[in-house]
Amino acid sequence: MDLRFGDSKPTDEEREAVDALLGPPESSWEGADRTDTDLRWARGGREARDRRDLLLPALHAVNDRVGWISEGALDYVCRRLTVPPAEAYGVATFYAMFSVRPRPATVLHVCTDLACTAAGAAELCADVERRLGPESGVRVERSPCLGLCERAPAALAVRAGKPSVHPAEGDIPARQAFEDEEAVRAEEAGVRERGPRGRDGKGRQGRGTFRATAVCAPATPATALQAATAPESAPAEPDPALAVPQAGAPSLTLLTRVGTTDPASLDDYRAHGGYTALRRAFDLGPAGVIREVTDAGLLGRGGAAFPTGRKWQATAAQPDHPHYLVCNADESEPGTFKDRVLMEGDPYALVEAMTVAAYATGAHRGYLYLRGEYPRALARLTHAIQRARARGLLGDDVMGRGYAFDIEIRRGAGAYVCGEETALFNSIEGRRGEPRSKPPFPVEKGLFGKPTVANNVETLVNVLPILTLGARAYAAIGTPASTGPKLFCVSGSVARRGVYELPFGATLGELLTLAGVRDHLRAVLLGGAAGGFVRPDELDLPLTFEGTREAGTTLGSGVVMAFDDTVPLPRLLLRIAEFFRDESCGQCVPCRVGTVRQEEALRRIAERTGDAAAGDVALLREVGRAMRDASICGLGQTAWNAVESAIDRLGAYE
Repeated sequence: MDLRFGDSKPTDEEREAVDALLGPPESSWEGADRTDTDLRWARGGREARDRRDLLLPALHAVNDRVGWISEGALDYVCRRLTVPPAEAYGVATFYAMFSVRPRPATVLHVCTDLACTAAGAAELCADVERRLGPESGVRVERSPCLGLCERAPAALAVRAGKPSVHPAEGDIPARQAFEDEEAVRAEEAGVRERGPRGRDGKGRQGRGTFRATAVCAPATPATALQAATAPESAPAEPDPALAVPQAGAPSLTLLTRVGTTDPASLDDYRAHGGYTALRRAFDLGPAGVIREVTDAGLLGRGGAAFPTGRKWQATAAQPDHPHYLVCNADESEPGTFKDRVLMEGDPYALVEAMTVAAYATGAHRGYLYLRGEYPRALARLTHAIQRARARGLLGDDVMGRGYAFDIEIRRGAGAYVCGEETALFNSIEGRRGEPRSKPPFPVEKGLFGKPTVANNVETLVNVLPILTLGARAYAAIGTPASTGPKLFCVSGSVARRGVYELPFGATLGELLTLAGVRDHLRAVLLGGAAGGFVRPDELDLPLTFEGTREAGTTLGSGVVMAFDDTVPLPRLLLRIAEFFRDESCGQCVPCRVGTVRQEEALRRIAERTGDAAAGDVALLREVGRAMRDASICGLGQTAWNAVESAIDRLGAYE
């Protein structure tokens, strides 16, 4: 098998970036200088193939250091991991944050998705491009939702370069992330041995080089230019508490520590109730923890609303080992940013919750798949994991209870479809993030073909109050069918954008009153681009899974996006169609073709109404039904939802 891209050679900088992650090559078969021994036999091929899951981190290492991935760099990565070039190229070109063509070291991503479009993102982007000019050394890219909807219009500056002492601009110094000198020395060496990982039980983690700055809200041409062109003096990211208008309120459960405790301090976290839940979990035992979660009626908060206790029980019962735990922190639904706020403002809660979930399901290795556009969350979670490991809260003997568990962060690279759990598994394994057909289900054959439980951030963090309050007290919050508190991401035409915590059963009107809804409300989008619109006269809608379902819409992951009558609805629907067309992985025909046809039809009728648009509206319905019935995953199945609701509930084209 030919494992080379022509005669392209990696630069010294590209080699250094890859070797910092994988360690130095041991033979010419992996890219080292050839010796007489190498001429007699090949070595390390099987071991390299077992490290296929390091392909995505290796691509990140090159992209972070240089700003793009050359043929020479890709060739070197392929040799190091024994990955066929065609497959590696397919992975590198799958993700929006990677480039296989030369580009400047600084890229300014300007969000042009729903909330930002309504806030003037198009004008912002055009103004920034005009002011920067071709000689600036900065590339401006129009981006789908950056998860910064409370700051709309938003921008994120990403800079390539050598490792910095700061994991992210304006954040925690790397040395502060450790509490023992051995860990500090390992960090300074640039390579640290990890515990058992994947199937070969070995792995290396390179020193992080990802540097990015999110512009303070709202982005203006001046602040965007400052972030892109003056990295050392760019505006610092606002504290995550600013995204929580209720911060400090005594009624909060999930957000109680955001804005009131130091997210970098493990001692502060423990002083405010941290690790009480894990101690109770050890007292209850795995079966007892699953029973508590089941009795509490916890439903998944990622949109599917599957009973968490049933998922955990099904995974724990599988005889095949090892079991894996995956935290899905790749929230990419336009309008969603609650998981980001939790990870930035209360990172130790997620570390503790993952430990509880792993203990209950018999997992000893956890993967935290983090959205690539979240630099502050990456820094804070890296810090929290290292602190927890140094204190004996992760590792071979968690809290001295004889249970081994550790967490590894894997960064996504800009692919909405990787929010689907099986696509996420493929991404971690070093393959294109394309969904798998089911069955088999992840609880039977998930990550690396082993039983896997996958939950999103909000779902996992809900486990902590279940164990501290007790299942009965937790179930008393909310409604009988939708128990507990829920986080809602409110953005758009409101006075106070941010993440709100309310018990299930509160009405949409009550939530919008808290957020300060503006006059002349035109529509409210629930569930994001994959959700549905409701009218201003439907604000008494109860925010529960069953209530929204009965009303013919969806709660989804908790997106609540308000639009007044200044927002052109046809342009908004076209942006939703563009989003799904761009984010479709292309694996199945109904989605690959249907999203294109949907966009084409909406573009044709954007300037037409009434009878002139009737034919295209009929075509949209036909295409929408085909996508819903025949697509492999939820992306294609829900791509028509928002458009359908706008036509039927809002009379968008009448």
